[in-house]
Amino acid sequence: MRALKWRALVAVLCSAAWPLAAAMPAAAQQAGKIARVGVLSPADSDKTPAAVAFRKTLGELGYVEGKSIVLDFRLAKGHNERLGDLAAELVQIPVDVIVAGGTTAVRAAAGITHTIPIIQAAGGDPVSAGLAASLARPGGNVTGFTIRTDEPSGKRLELLQRAFPNISRVTVMLDPTSVVTQRQLRATERAAATLGISLVKLPVSTPEELDALGPAALAGSDGLVVLPSSLFWSHRATVVALAAAARIPAIYPEREFADDGGLVAFGANIPDAYRRAAGYVDRILRGTKPGELPIEEASKFDFVVNLRTAKQLGMSPSNDFLAGAGEVIE
Repeated sequence: MRALKWRALVAVLCSAAWPLAAAMPAAAQQAGKIARVGVLSPADSDKTPAAVAFRKTLGELGYVEGKSIVLDFRLAKGHNERLGDLAAELVQIPVDVIVAGGTTAVRAAAGITHTIPIIQAAGGDPVSAGLAASLARPGGNVTGFTIRTDEPSGKRLELLQRAFPNISRVTVMLDPTSVVTQRQLRATERAAATLGISLVKLPVSTPEELDALGPAALAGSDGLVVLPSSLFWSHRATVVALAAAARIPAIYPEREFADDGGLVAFGANIPDAYRRAAGYVDRILRGTKPGELPIEEASKFDFVVNLRTAKQLGMSPSNDFLAGAGEVIE
């Protein structure tokens, strides 16, 4: 009789504890187990808006950095050729999952491991890159979030001409080492042909090449279009300063450029992509296989105009153009 009462008490206690256990991150349910997440990125800091958004979302999901989760950042600081070695370091630790920023970082990580889950926080199409079977069912160890770069790349040139109708010759800053540059460039060239604008290519592949540029690199151009690149994003202050020194209107691929003084920005919201990546980290740590998580497209885009910069450069975008912006920095 006493044994029966004891078993009943244990059953009650276990059933009461189950809802709490189910609400905890999977890593915390395993006694002494701390989840390790590798963050592989071309960035030069772990304090970027994207990293801040990633950390914040993990916290909202119940993870406490240093207690239930450890984030191992490996940053290439604009030197993409280092990403392979940095990915190998994460695999050596080993981490439970790798969050990779950009297609180049995903390729580097996928070249090192076929077993550790890899989440693309933002980048091109992993299916086209041969890293996943399909968007709906990736099938391997790579999943995450993709940003369509073709259409926005052409749209930027259109927006620049809408703001400044008299432009006829535009420089396109591109990173030839980026695996998606050629697709972005072709989209920009198609838009240029439609708009009657001639393009001048300005290839830049290293931080040193970028630092060496002066206003003369943009001489003869009426405007500047910067194609998406982790190099340019990591060194956006240098890119923005170059356009300002040349005193020509420029449009950039992410809102952080406008936040840092760039004239116009149009493109996917990268911090939002990292917030969504944190959700995938949580699901994988709870046991979901990466190959079962669909690769989703970016859902939030920014169109930002820095009117303060326009005034400093003596430029006046039309009221209609400003009215179409999602945000105007004054």
